[in-house]
Amino acid sequence: MDTMEASKQIEQMRTFILAEAVDKAADITKKGEEEFSIEVHKLITDQKEKIRQAMERKTKQVETSYAIAKSMAINKQRLEKIKARQEVMNKVGDEAKASLVKAAADKKFITGLIVQGLLMLLEKEVVVRCRKSDVAMVAGCLKDASDQYAKIIKDQSGASKVCALTIDSATFLPPAPVAGAHGQSCLGGVLLHCFNGKIIVDNSIDVRLNLVMEQAKPAIRALLFPQKA
Repeated sequence: MDTMEASKQIEQMRTFILAEAVDKAADITKKGEEEFSIEVHKLITDQKEKIRQAMERKTKQVETSYAIAKSMAINKQRLEKIKARQEVMNKVGDEAKASLVKAAADKKFITGLIVQGLLMLLEKEVVVRCRKSDVAMVAGCLKDASDQYAKIIKDQSGASKVCALTIDSATFLPPAPVAGAHGQSCLGGVLLHCFNGKIIVDNSIDVRLNLVMEQAKPAIRALLFPQKA
């Protein structure tokens, strides 16, 4: 083989090797670009998912905070409304108490309370308790109350039934309320008991008023706070 032929073969081999190297480099570059593209896409997808999750958490936090704030505002408004209504109801009660102060000295009214108590007890002997300041007035009601009781029983059942009434001189109802004073007080009225206090009918004005107020609450609320159509 002469020198020219050898040089030619060497050049062919060099060209072939160079071409192979270029192809190999192109494949490596292409594969690298594909892997880079895949990795970039993965990173972008991951970041998008992280951002989406962060936004969801933030949105939920905002929604939760709004719901809590709204609930607190509604509850506060409801409590303020209840408080305002209760203040009006208390005022109605106070006005009723003020109007009933005179009732404590009304013999006809007190006699009626005693008769009501007797009709509930239906006993032969009953002790009547009142405020210490009302003893004389209540004592003056006993005979009339006993007579009315006997008449009602006779008219309604035909039976003759009497009741011996006495004033409780050992224990009294609390005194009349005094502005600015603390402690128990009583607007007046009577408390009836028998069998050494084992059976009691509390017909004090305070108890009767509380009972009426409780029973009349729906009607009073409807009158003071009518529902909007």
